[in-house]
Amino acid sequence: MKDRLPYFARLFVMIWFIIGGLGHFVATDFFVRITPPWVPYPLEVVWVSGLFELAGAIGMALPAWRKAAGLGLFMLTIAVSGANVNMSLNPHLFPEFPPVLLHLRMALQVFLLGCILLGSGWWRPAFLGKADQPHTSQHSTGPQ
Repeated sequence: MKDRLPYFARLFVMIWFIIGGLGHFVATDFFVRITPPWVPYPLEVVWVSGLFELAGAIGMALPAWRKAAGLGLFMLTIAVSGANVNMSLNPHLFPEFPPVLLHLRMALQVFLLGCILLGSGWWRPAFLGKADQPHTSQHSTGPQ
């Protein structure tokens, strides 16, 4: 099961960014509203980031583009974190969300970043072993 973690991480990232990317066009007003006031051209930034999210999700599905897509989604996630910080620091501007949910969203960003790195192949935790070696059981008695 643990050797399937990169696959599940990639699947999570793809679903997250397809839904989020489409959301930029379906709920544009919401995304413009959460854009920090210091960001110029918020409407255009929402559209462009939505396109990048969709392109990144598609790229994650294509092995030849996976690492590039992962790098792009990682940088995009860092870039749009300002919206999450803005919401977390100004919960009074977003009364439809409980403040605790806004803070949990920040933790979710860290989880998302890890999934992007794992799912795109930029990072592989030691407990998963090397990607190019077949899994061997610790209880193996050798060739039989």
